Amino acid sequence: MDYEPFANRVEAGKLLGHEVVRRIGKRADAIVLALPRGGVPVGYEVARALGAPLDVFIVRKLGVPGQEELAMGAIASGGVRVLNDEVLRFVSVSKATIESVAEREGRELERREKAYRGDRPPIDVTGRTVVIVDDGLATGSTMRAAVRALQQMKPHAIVVAVPVAAPSTCAEFRASVDEMICLRTPEPFQAVGLWYEDFSQTTDDEVHELLHGSK
Repeated sequence: MDYEPFANRVEAGKLLGHEVVRRIGKRADAIVLALPRGGVPVGYEVARALGAPLDVFIVRKLGVPGQEELAMGAIASGGVRVLNDEVLRFVSVSKATIESVAEREGRELERREKAYRGDRPPIDVTGRTVVIVDDGLATGSTMRAAVRALQQMKPHAIVVAVPVAAPSTCAEFRASVDEMICLRTPEPFQAVGLWYEDFSQTTDDEVHELLHGSK
């Protein structure tokens, strides 16, 4: 199937919001969590469509020293830490090294939380339907970490919603969350940015404005 690129993240978010409402309805317990930065303009439109609150869910990968692209775990908003036992079985990393990497990434996570949310505490997801949004998924590693972290926070349901994703990544998530919504799954996929006419970087200021404009 041939797919046309989205004009920008706003258009993608409006189309995605319509599909999320069609699939899960307007649930009173729903909240939308967006992965910053690019997921926030998309999540803003999804939250508007659902009539739900919007927040960010920040995930920082814990890269293996010297092989930073290899994730030995992740930390996320709410003080959650998830370790990738599969990677740690094959890579020799001391507990002290893990703590050092987690501390460094934790500082960046705190910086971003302060920049985006200000003094507002994170929304409590316990017992709620969480719709977690990004602007697209290639390998899905950040979203995978986000889902694993959220599962520890005991939501009622987890819905992953993205405008575009690699077909195999979309299929993989269907097995691990309550609902997986991918508007488009082009093949070959190559990169998220190819499926947007305007894929300019979302700034910290834009994230802050969208979050505070969604109240």
